[in-house]
Amino acid sequence: MLKKIFLFVVLSFFVINIFAADGYDFKIKIKGYEEKELLLAYHLGDKQYIRDTVEVDAKGFFQFKGEEAMDCGVYLVVLKPDNKFFQLLINDQEQRFTLTTDMDDLVGHAKIEGSEENSMFFKYLNFLNERSPKAEALNKEKEAATDDAAKNKIQQKLDDLNKEVESYQLNVLEKHAGTLTAQIIQSTLRVDMPEFEGTDEEVQVKQWRYMQKHYFDNLDLANPCMLRTPFLFQRVDYFVNKLQVQHPDTIFKAIEQVLDAMEPAPETFKFYVIHFLNEFATSKIVGMDAVYVDLAEKYYATGKAPWVDEEQLAKILENVKDLKPTLIGKTAPDLLLEKRSGGMVKLSEIESEYTILYFWRYDCGHCKKSSPFMKDFYDKYKDKGVKIVAVCTKSKDEIPECWKYVDENEIQDWIHTYDPYFRSMKLYNIKSTPQIFVLDRNKEIITKRIGAEQLEEVMDKIIEMNKEESEEK
Repeated sequence: MLKKIFLFVVLSFFVINIFAADGYDFKIKIKGYEEKELLLAYHLGDKQYIRDTVEVDAKGFFQFKGEEAMDCGVYLVVLKPDNKFFQLLINDQEQRFTLTTDMDDLVGHAKIEGSEENSMFFKYLNFLNERSPKAEALNKEKEAATDDAAKNKIQQKLDDLNKEVESYQLNVLEKHAGTLTAQIIQSTLRVDMPEFEGTDEEVQVKQWRYMQKHYFDNLDLANPCMLRTPFLFQRVDYFVNKLQVQHPDTIFKAIEQVLDAMEPAPETFKFYVIHFLNEFATSKIVGMDAVYVDLAEKYYATGKAPWVDEEQLAKILENVKDLKPTLIGKTAPDLLLEKRSGGMVKLSEIESEYTILYFWRYDCGHCKKSSPFMKDFYDKYKDKGVKIVAVCTKSKDEIPECWKYVDENEIQDWIHTYDPYFRSMKLYNIKSTPQIFVLDRNKEIITKRIGAEQLEEVMDKIIEMNKEESEEK
């Protein structure tokens, strides 16, 4: 009986300790800090958010405590009133610790009990802080140096300093692999670039392609702790928006690569799926709506975004339905239009090297501002195979006002039409006017939704590009 009771007590103690390990509980004491509140913040995307605000207790400690474990990552301890801060790490294993420091040197004087991770992290920060002024002084000295010999000597000192830092970093990676500190250090390391042969231009292209392929070699996108760091967003943004050719297909493939790597980390995956969808839903760059469509079709239409509710999902898929017919590269939806001169005409039957499809209204302020640009443009390009098909989007009873505007502004030599069936507004997703679509001989959309004042520049580039392609053939 006593053995059973003892066994029960031992098991009870074990269970109590298991539950006690859940959640987080860490205390911070800052000598010389007179404010009554301390804030805890975290990184997410390119912003910082407040996680908690606590008041000082009778012993001068600020206690952050919760029943559920905190998400791992880099956190900010923010001091009032000037938002001065220092960083600390939260990993999955050590969420119960004590940190004491003082206002004279928040990082340098920090002492940590109960978190080997933060002891290691603060030691690393102090190492960097000690060498940073040396590097800054050497760089200033190098800038002021007047002869090459002096500059080379200073550069050697800088190289030695860099080697010292690299040696420290590699030592942490070797001895403390798997820790959050090591993972953060790893993510800051440069990708080793091999030597390439060829002309300067060929070498640059090879380096660029290599960097595209190996850019994330030192950053584990599947690590959930990376979501709450100050560098993940900038790295991902650079990879997608700077390291890639800014073409919708290329950008989408880059995003796919990033999201595929993030998928084992559900919260990271969710954040960046939402981020990219929102980014390209509001992009002002012509043609990038194709990226939005691709993202929605791959991740939302297929059930890979289970967090979205039915109403929001329906809106996203409706947007895709509206955008898809007029993506750049697609054949423009055909229209049956009534001409001012009489009779009906199909858009597909208008023969022209280039067709400017122009949706407008006589009482639209922006349309009135666009008219002079459109008039000048047509006068310059009508002999270069360009026709303007102008579609007044007013109802039939207001069409006479459209023709009156045409006569008053002396733009009668365009092909003036209106859509008696009102299909064009839906087919071309026209929510405001004016709207411009540039079509080629086969009525494929070359570009769209540009300003009338941009038409000349855009048309020159299109004509030049087609000329170069013809010469290559």
